[in-house]
Amino acid sequence: MNHLASRYLYAKNVIVSSGYEEEIVWQSSSCFDDLDKASFLRELAWVILSSGMKERVIRNLFSNISECFFNWQSTKKIIDNREKCFNDAISYFNNKPKISAIIYAAYKLNEIEFDDFKIEVHEDPIGSLQEFPYIGPITVYHLAKNIGLPVAKPDRHLTRIANAEGYSDVQAFCKHISYLCGDSVPVVDIVLWRFATIERDYLSVFSDKTKY
Repeated sequence: MNHLASRYLYAKNVIVSSGYEEEIVWQSSSCFDDLDKASFLRELAWVILSSGMKERVIRNLFSNISECFFNWQSTKKIIDNREKCFNDAISYFNNKPKISAIIYAAYKLNEIEFDDFKIEVHEDPIGSLQEFPYIGPITVYHLAKNIGLPVAKPDRHLTRIANAEGYSDVQAFCKHISYLCGDSVPVVDIVLWRFATIERDYLSVFSDKTKY
């Protein structure tokens, strides 16, 4: 077996045995074709809140924040109750600009035909998704991945792993692993990212070519 594939599968086995298989299943099931407005707003809110924050902090709060926004089921209901949504959400996550950004996103999504919006995203995902606040040149890949598009987020962990394997481009790196192992690019992303969060010396796995 290819050494890169072996190291990836080792990382995957580690995160599965550590109890994170559900994340792989969730990412595997993400499908852009099935995306609806509520699901998009939920994933957008997750990425907005996660920007600059530790994932476990947002994970612990997200269920409560979702309830503040009627579990993302109606942009119109959010708009009609925007003050209540804002005040309730602030009681859990005291960041006014980010909560305001979520309400702005609800306004924006309420004014468009979602099927037309999906066409725009399909044609230019990186450009169109960055029209939302807090979605920048790195976080846009986080959002795109979470809504089922075949990309990886070039964060510091994946960039370091890719560099250790001799790649200067995270997308090319993850596509190569996808080709070797059959997992989608977003699944490759989440496996490597989660491995990096639970394995302190994760780079040693990928820099030492004599192992795995």
